[in-house]
Amino acid sequence: MCSFQSPYHASRTPSQALSDDDITLFDTAEEVWFWFIQAQQARLDGARICAGAGLYKRPCEPIDILKILDRLHRQRILSRDHLLVLRHYGRRQIRPDATYVQEARASAIWDEALDKLARVFISKGLMHAPVLPFMPTFSSGQEAHR
Repeated sequence: MCSFQSPYHASRTPSQALSDDDITLFDTAEEVWFWFIQAQQARLDGARICAGAGLYKRPCEPIDILKILDRLHRQRILSRDHLLVLRHYGRRQIRPDATYVQEARASAIWDEALDKLARVFISKGLMHAPVLPFMPTFSSGQEAHR
């Protein structure tokens, strides 16, 4: 049993333990990334990471994200530039702003890195797959009415 409990966990009684049905998937790769950075910063500040101790039960632990990053970097899918941009803006808890000239390149690198990470996060069941806009399809012989 770990000694760290978040303020959110303190109000939960043992009878209110979370089941596997209560797992909250992440909505975006950016959300996963900011959660990971916050967890790593808390760990560096002395917190002990405990499964199920947060406000939401997540489908992974921060170490799982670290392993994914390591694997993608070793496979040369994520470059050093990707990791540096992710770390810099992750610590600031904001994404780079493409409208600023100084952050335009970082924004492109950020988007590319999160796109690569999102594919892995979805395949591992850590985040929801993005919902694509509805595109009507027409069978042969039918035409769209304008």
